[in-house]
Amino acid sequence: MKIVVIGGSGLIGTKVVAQLRQQGHQVIAASPSTGIDTITGEGLAAAMKDTDIVIDLANSPSFEDKAVVEFFQTAGRNLLGAEISAGVKHHVALSIVGVDIMQNIGYMRAKLVQEDLIRQSGVPYTIIRSTQFFEFIGGIANQATRDGEVHLSDVKFQPIASDDVAAFVVKYALAAPLNGKVEIAGPDRFDMYQVAARYLQYMSDPRKVIANGKPEYFGGEVTHTALVPAGAANLGAISFEKWLSTQLQRV
Repeated sequence: MKIVVIGGSGLIGTKVVAQLRQQGHQVIAASPSTGIDTITGEGLAAAMKDTDIVIDLANSPSFEDKAVVEFFQTAGRNLLGAEISAGVKHHVALSIVGVDIMQNIGYMRAKLVQEDLIRQSGVPYTIIRSTQFFEFIGGIANQATRDGEVHLSDVKFQPIASDDVAAFVVKYALAAPLNGKVEIAGPDRFDMYQVAARYLQYMSDPRKVIANGKPEYFGGEVTHTALVPAGAANLGAISFEKWLSTQLQRV
């Protein structure tokens, strides 16, 4: 099959492209650097010709409220329009667990706009809502650092390895469209401050983690369970400890 991966050079995209190619599929890793731009529309029509599946893993270069909404609106309309013209059979998009209950956060509003465009497009689709990636923990700790201390809450957190995310994306892309959503998460649930503390300890980072009790994410207040699946979810195979050991090997 011919499969176009939007955002094919990113963290998840590179893994998805590699897995699909290993299975013998014709894969285009699409990004502005390869001449395929969902914002300007450049290269989209040519890329979509004879394409069976489109996997959208692209992310906005700006997380500012207005800019991120404009990105997902423009990219979504251009991409889905090109898919309709080309007769694409399956659109797969990666979204976020809890996105619909965190609408006080600009980025979450933008992702829900993206989901709504997909649902309304008429293109057969699968939306994969994921929890945060293990690879984000270091950045979350950095954003929460003040005066050498990391201030995080006890909001529930169930991060997943990017390798597991990629495997799920490939699995659902090659299956029949769900015309609905599915949720994926890591195998273990933590308090956010606890997982950050364990990460920093493993990485020999001396910063102290303070449990400040204020449940926030992306600068907005959330419920204590907003970031974890409310019901059944597909769980990744890679535990936090296993993932950490691979990070230490790379240091």
